[in-house]
Amino acid sequence: MPNNISIKHARVHNLKDVSVDIPKNKLVVITGLSGSGKSSLAFDTIYAEGQRRYAESLNAYARQFMDMQDKPDVDEIQGLSPTIAIDQKNYTQNPRSTVGTATEIADYLRLLFARVGIQYCPETNTKVMSHSVGEITESVRKLIKNGSGLYILSPVIKQQKIKPKLLLKKLEQSGYDKFRVNGVEMTIGQLSKFKFEATRTYDIDVLIGYITKKTTKLMHGMIEKAVDLSNGFVLLWDANEDEEYTFAIVPVCLETGKTFDPIEPRSFSFNSPYGACGRCGGLGRILDVDPELVIPNPRLTLAEGAVQPWTRIVGNQQYYQKLLSAVSSAHGFSVNVSVQKLPQNVMDLLYYGTDGQEYLIDNKKVHFEGIIPNLTQRHAETNSEYIRKEIEQYMRERVCPVCDGKRLKPESLHVKIGDFSISDVSEMNIEEAQELFALSRQALSKNLKSHENPFIQGLLGDKKDISKPVVNEITARLDHLIRVGLGYVSLDRSLSTLSGGEAQRIRLSTQLSAGLTGIIYILDEPSMGLHSKDTEKLIDTLRHLRDIGNTVIVVEHDKAIIESADYVIDVGPGAGNYGGEIMAKGSLQQIKKSSKSLTGRYLSRKENISMPKKYRKGSGKTITVEGAKAFNLRNIDVSIPLAKLVCVTGVSGSGKTTLIHKILGRALSKHFHRAKTEAGEHSKIKGLSSVNKVISIDQMPIGRTPRSNPATYTGVFTAIRELYANQSEAQLRNYDAGTFSFNVKGGGRCEACTGEGYVRIPMQFLTDVFVECNECEGTRYNRDTLEIHYRGKNVSDVLNMTVEEAYRFFADKKNIADKLQVLRDVGLGYVQLGQPATTLSGGEAQRVKLATELSRKATGKTLYILDEPTAGLHFEDIKRLLLVLNKLVDKGNTVLIIEHSIDVIKSADWIIDLGPEGGKKGGEVVAEGTPKDVIKIKESWTGKYLKEEMK
Repeated sequence: MPNNISIKHARVHNLKDVSVDIPKNKLVVITGLSGSGKSSLAFDTIYAEGQRRYAESLNAYARQFMDMQDKPDVDEIQGLSPTIAIDQKNYTQNPRSTVGTATEIADYLRLLFARVGIQYCPETNTKVMSHSVGEITESVRKLIKNGSGLYILSPVIKQQKIKPKLLLKKLEQSGYDKFRVNGVEMTIGQLSKFKFEATRTYDIDVLIGYITKKTTKLMHGMIEKAVDLSNGFVLLWDANEDEEYTFAIVPVCLETGKTFDPIEPRSFSFNSPYGACGRCGGLGRILDVDPELVIPNPRLTLAEGAVQPWTRIVGNQQYYQKLLSAVSSAHGFSVNVSVQKLPQNVMDLLYYGTDGQEYLIDNKKVHFEGIIPNLTQRHAETNSEYIRKEIEQYMRERVCPVCDGKRLKPESLHVKIGDFSISDVSEMNIEEAQELFALSRQALSKNLKSHENPFIQGLLGDKKDISKPVVNEITARLDHLIRVGLGYVSLDRSLSTLSGGEAQRIRLSTQLSAGLTGIIYILDEPSMGLHSKDTEKLIDTLRHLRDIGNTVIVVEHDKAIIESADYVIDVGPGAGNYGGEIMAKGSLQQIKKSSKSLTGRYLSRKENISMPKKYRKGSGKTITVEGAKAFNLRNIDVSIPLAKLVCVTGVSGSGKTTLIHKILGRALSKHFHRAKTEAGEHSKIKGLSSVNKVISIDQMPIGRTPRSNPATYTGVFTAIRELYANQSEAQLRNYDAGTFSFNVKGGGRCEACTGEGYVRIPMQFLTDVFVECNECEGTRYNRDTLEIHYRGKNVSDVLNMTVEEAYRFFADKKNIADKLQVLRDVGLGYVQLGQPATTLSGGEAQRVKLATELSRKATGKTLYILDEPTAGLHFEDIKRLLLVLNKLVDKGNTVLIIEHSIDVIKSADWIIDLGPEGGKKGGEVVAEGTPKDVIKIKESWTGKYLKEEMK
């Protein structure tokens, strides 16, 4: 069996005829500048070929369900094993997918609660009882031994109004002639003459028989008959003691008489109608009409159209004005007074209606249900997607009031093990859940009969044999999640809210659960979003995968992971067309000694990112968030100094994103841009007047379709199209800038491929083939448009240029060159102008957004909020990025960064460190000050790693 993965002459993307041997059963790191070709080697060559060969071993029917890979442009690859890629893509935006469902922990929890849980009535909180016919029989046998005989009755009518004819027919069909009506014994003859009151409710029981010690052989058959007649119930009556005993084969609350469906695993699934909350459908959140959005400008009068949706949404606007006039006349207020002057009782009446009162409109009597019920009903009932979207502009998402965000119906939430419901366990973070289940596994393995923890007590006794295998499976999966550094994440957290790094580590934990060997695992920057403290756990995980007999190939920039590798491959020397070569390979020491390796020079500290010689004093002004309580924040006050480079740091899950994005970012967006999204819970924010603009730049994609690209997003393509429209040949043909857009129908684009440059051919069980368009030959434009040239290049040629090439081409066109220069400054010189947005990484997308904002004029009082801008960046790229950010601060702006990179943290003027740990053990300000201040604080994990770096 070969000891290496041997690649001969790979030419995928920018790889320049690369040949390399990668040792198997080792931890291998592929590093290099952004865009140098690392992913092309790891994912587009090794993984693509591994997957393709595996798919070819399957039959044609199975292949149609696979995401087939194209054959990479490589002469030969030897030594391949089955290959699994664990990349940064968060594959789902479905809010129904949670950490629990993705790791199968939710499935095991559902099974555990279905088989071990005890159901309680939501109304009375008393145990819901059910028995089999056999259990009822044995209970009757015990009761007879303790006393005299018992009557067996079947309760066919319970607290219902009676229709005599239907009742008699039903009872005659039963074959019995003795009954009890509200406790009074009657024969069928007496019952036929009995006068039932129409307004009164009755209990009617069929007398099945009388059981004594001598007739117990008949008992089982009588109980079966009683259960059959009453659909699951049997009543035992001790006439001597005048006592009754009720049994049921269906779950029932004996206090209320309410019956429940039998508990099954699906009863705890929020993706099933058997378990989902009826109000929110299992999402935990609902859309509700918000009064603030309905009347956005209270200075207007009702007559002037203050109720915005009734003036905007297609419908009978005149009718609504007549209705409001009629309501105002009836209730004594004017439609010509500004809404802000109307009293609260009038506003309540407008919002929620007048409770059935009738008004005469166009000779018809109508009701006024209120603005909010009207919009809610129209949103629910309309078949028009346009109307639905319009109404949603006046709605906000909020926690479901029925299930309180727990997603399940009340009956499911009242099934408990000890005093824990399934939602109580799901709301725990991984660390808390792991602690609980580790204790449970310990108690079950020791065969304990009792335990002080109610949950564990509920698993013991006669339930332990059922509990043991399920608890073992759950504990193993929780252990793996802890191992990859996700102890702070809760089981019920939606996957759509996770970062790319977190989603990748969840998939990594599922691979640990599988326990496979002989596999090639390929990971894409698994350290993204991890604090240095958490990175150590990740390194242990990668080593464990290697030690059990796998090859682990990691595309990575993190210094700690590179230094932990058995073998390092450095790709370079530059990015894009300037990269694609192997600059160095071998052990860490060999990389450090290599004169050609830029990575080696940084690792050996021949190159470094220097610390600032002095820290900026700033403007002396601050923005202060007071009483921050959202999620795990513990009522903290945080002051952010302005006109400085400020870093918010802390271990994963400590509350950084909550504080900066969900509280400060949302509050500023609402203040400056009237955004709809509500800020997280806090008391107030001071100092907003000290900034006049806020720009929040995250890692979300710049577009969902391949039509979006860096050129269109940054706006540079608009200037390029105008330049081509100004060419003399274009003016002679009466071409405008729209002619050079591949998104404009009927313009200059190729209509055969609608401006995409390729045509998709469905291939059934093979991967779909994207064929270059025959008409335009992949250029996106028709022939007439491509005849317009600028310096010998048509518009399609420009889109195929990298940013670096385009900058040199348009060097004398200041409006174009300036925008391209900013893209170069943020390290995107290697990206093609027309590269589809869907192929950009999260870090690249963020830098495209950053470049777009930097190309606009800064006010000097702008607050820039960035979320890990170093994601996907090499040390050299980080150095360039810091130059750009420092230029912004030097102009008087404030740059606020959530960051884990020590290189950026040590370059900051001010650090706010949250912690001390993640999840419920975080949410506090551990340290704040300059880097030199923070390293002195022993409680700060950031300070510990920063101190080592600053040595």
